[in-house]
Amino acid sequence: MQPLAPVTRDLVLVGGGHAHVHVLKSFGMRRVAGVRLTLIARDLETPYSGMLPGYVAGHYRFAECHIDLVRLARFAGARLIHDEAIGLDRAERCVLCRGHPPIRYDLLSLDIGSTPHDAVPGAAEHTVPVKPIDRFARRWEALIERAEQRGHVRLAVVGGGAGGVELALSARHRLAGLLNDPPEIALVTREALLPSHNARVRRRFERLFAARGIRVVTGNPVVRVEPGRLVTADAGEIAFDDALWVTEAAAAGWLAGTGLPLDRGGFIATDETMRSPADPNVFAAGDVAAIQGHPREKSGVYAVRAGPKLAENLRRALAGRRLKRAVVQRRALALIGTGDRRAIASRGAFAADGRALWRLKQWIDRRWMRKYAELPAMAESDDEAMRCGGCAAKVPADVLGRALARLGPAQSEARDDAAIVALPGAPPLLQTVDFFRALVGDPYLFGRIAANHALGDIYAMGGVPDTALAIATLPPARPPITEHDLFHLLKGATEVLEAAGAVLVGGHSAEGAELGLGFAVTGRAGAGRLLRKGGLAPGDRLILTKPLGTGVILAAEMRLLAPAGVVAGAIAAMQQSAADAAAILAAHDATACTDVTGFGLLGHLCEMLAASGADARIDPGAIPALDGAIALFEQGVASSLHAGNLAALAAIADIDADSALAKLLIDPQTAGGLLAGVPAARAQSCLGELRRHGYRAAEIGVVAAAGGSAPRVWLDRCCLAAAPLQPARVAAT
Repeated sequence: MQPLAPVTRDLVLVGGGHAHVHVLKSFGMRRVAGVRLTLIARDLETPYSGMLPGYVAGHYRFAECHIDLVRLARFAGARLIHDEAIGLDRAERCVLCRGHPPIRYDLLSLDIGSTPHDAVPGAAEHTVPVKPIDRFARRWEALIERAEQRGHVRLAVVGGGAGGVELALSARHRLAGLLNDPPEIALVTREALLPSHNARVRRRFERLFAARGIRVVTGNPVVRVEPGRLVTADAGEIAFDDALWVTEAAAAGWLAGTGLPLDRGGFIATDETMRSPADPNVFAAGDVAAIQGHPREKSGVYAVRAGPKLAENLRRALAGRRLKRAVVQRRALALIGTGDRRAIASRGAFAADGRALWRLKQWIDRRWMRKYAELPAMAESDDEAMRCGGCAAKVPADVLGRALARLGPAQSEARDDAAIVALPGAPPLLQTVDFFRALVGDPYLFGRIAANHALGDIYAMGGVPDTALAIATLPPARPPITEHDLFHLLKGATEVLEAAGAVLVGGHSAEGAELGLGFAVTGRAGAGRLLRKGGLAPGDRLILTKPLGTGVILAAEMRLLAPAGVVAGAIAAMQQSAADAAAILAAHDATACTDVTGFGLLGHLCEMLAASGADARIDPGAIPALDGAIALFEQGVASSLHAGNLAALAAIADIDADSALAKLLIDPQTAGGLLAGVPAARAQSCLGELRRHGYRAAEIGVVAAAGGSAPRVWLDRCCLAAAPLQPARVAAT
């Protein structure tokens, strides 16, 4: 993801709207040397508004009408900041975010869409808003689930524009096919139906609503929403089980504090080039923008058409060239779906309807989606050079072992996760070090993951972290950019360290080819005894505190193959601290423990078995995997450390090295879970406590007596049921 040239300017896109989707694709196809592209997006999958009614009607699956911003950002070479913007500091040229430190920019573009209009009391609390559309799909699915549980539904749709009309018809089509009782649907609008369309189009829809039993209330605005009912201006009431709010969109409240010129609706006023007349470093497009002198409806069709014009003017601004006029045409052909694979066309005085128009709409919509979903294939040479980050960037275990052996026997001995430093008259210290190159483009997030990973060695030994020293490498950039990135790295890391009770006491930074971060952590023994890799006894149950798969998911993300939701799940897992898990394992008399990192579950299990003089049986069906990991293995994806970890499979007889199970067992983990032996009588209690604390923990096997000089692992689906319970042992202190 790092640019080839030193970074000299930051172009930041706020929002994943239709215009920005095109900017990302454009910059991915033709990058600008020295310019770093950053996308700040609240959601990782952005819907195409033109297909959303078809999704509501059941004609499209979620993936068919949503653009994966993780894939698109990777293709564009853009850093992805998964957060919500809440303000601007234009004096410092920073975007203020809800969960990140301020993010600097040299050039900024806003495409954040619009928000629900909350002027009507009770609307925000008691209705389902369609805007922002990037969150509507999941709200709609929850509504469907509620309707199916009840067996019937009274649905109110507030808003008589094209969006409300199309959603009312689409919702009726979907609900009528799911429920035994016909849905009762009412559409309420403060004006006439479809006020911006011609009379012929309005009459067609009026007849359609009457034929489908949809009640239409026009010229009667909703003045209050109470639980289960709309109250209209004439004091009428409309009962509902669920209500969709599709009224005129509003601007995000934080725009008022930016100091930028706004129109009467609170949207960003721009000139004809999409740039703010008050700030040459700020552009805006889509629903959030209002080109002065050229009013347009808040419609996705205009945002789509703005995309190429915005991309061109951003390039020109970066190059110091004159900007082009970017006003989109005033009239556009509207194809409004009727829910039943038909559509009505509207443009000026023109009106028509039929199935052919739905097919035309579908062709237009699918063609647009393909531009941003079917990205050019990665060149083989690029794929060969694409090495993984995180703990998948470790040196393979056999290479490390041979290098250490050449230093002498003392260096090649098996070691625990952290070094134990004995001091005269004082408790022993624990010391460990970790370093790897970035696995995500967001430096703040990378700092959090790297710190969490480094603490794992201390927690695996039942220790308490006290201090940390940081070492960071940053790619060449202008001093303000380097300062910004270093601050974000260390800010994310210190938040994790401080939450663990540790203090960052110093470190070292240097310029390097890639962004990298590591920590030398010093800790001390906890209240109980230290946990070591050795200590497993026959009958102990093996418990893993986190699912596996971060290695393959991150490798797939680099190759544009991992869905956004799968990547988000892996990142969430890497940010989960092992502190509570370590305490729970110790409280349940764990006999041995390690953290599962770069050498994979099998590699680290074999280290424990070798140190304990034992073998193990594991249940392949019990090994937890992150969502999407198995599917990626089956597609042939693997991390760059996969080949180096293959040697560990020698511990298992008759395993297919190409199977998804084998790949999962040796998948390198970053900030992975703890693997521990727990007495059988305490295992279920331990597992339950881990799950109550939010860990996706699993009991994966049982320790067996050694059958030879080298540790062996058997795959046995019945091992947990067949293993006899052992009496609880009291751990020695």
